[in-house]
Amino acid sequence: MKADSYRKRPVGWIAGAALAAMVLGVTGCSSDSDSGEKKPAADSSSADRPTEGKKDDSSTPPPSNTRQSSAEGAVAAWVTAIVKGQPKKACLVMAEPASGSSPAQVGSPSRCDSDDPKVRKMRENLGRFRASFSPKPPPSDPQVEVAKTPATGGKAVVPADKVTIDGKPLDKVILSNSSGVKAGQLDVKMTSSKIDDAWYVTDFALDLG
Repeated sequence: MKADSYRKRPVGWIAGAALAAMVLGVTGCSSDSDSGEKKPAADSSSADRPTEGKKDDSSTPPPSNTRQSSAEGAVAAWVTAIVKGQPKKACLVMAEPASGSSPAQVGSPSRCDSDDPKVRKMRENLGRFRASFSPKPPPSDPQVEVAKTPATGGKAVVPADKVTIDGKPLDKVILSNSSGVKAGQLDVKMTSSKIDDAWYVTDFALDLG
């Protein structure tokens, strides 16, 4: 496929990371069990630090120690979990906003640990991001920071150049791990939304132009 075929393709809560992996020319692998360290995820100074939550019902909000109080905190926790190879932790700070008659679905422990085929596929896809999100050499305890981002209507769009991993901008990290993509072609953004007084990553958009 030509690069133009991938322009402005959104990646939602359940699927789409495989497309990003194909576009960027990376080959990551993952498993359903998190392999990273169990220490709290590093993030911006203003963000909460997520930890493993106990089982709970998927219809209820996740425990307070996984809920992020800012858009920047949600994105930082999500990127940290991906770089550390912890797709279940990444899932805990993801959500599907309400749509029509469907209520919002946040990443509760019971949902993120689920054997539901869609959720399993989502975890596999998240694992594929690790190869493109990881600086070289891959850090075992990445320090992720997200610049303050204005929010409008309960949403904040965070460009990849506003996210740093051990001081390296995420857009440049992704570019260095890609194949056949030139500087200026890649536009990556993450959307964080406020749901039930907490912030979650609700979209990942890749524009290859």
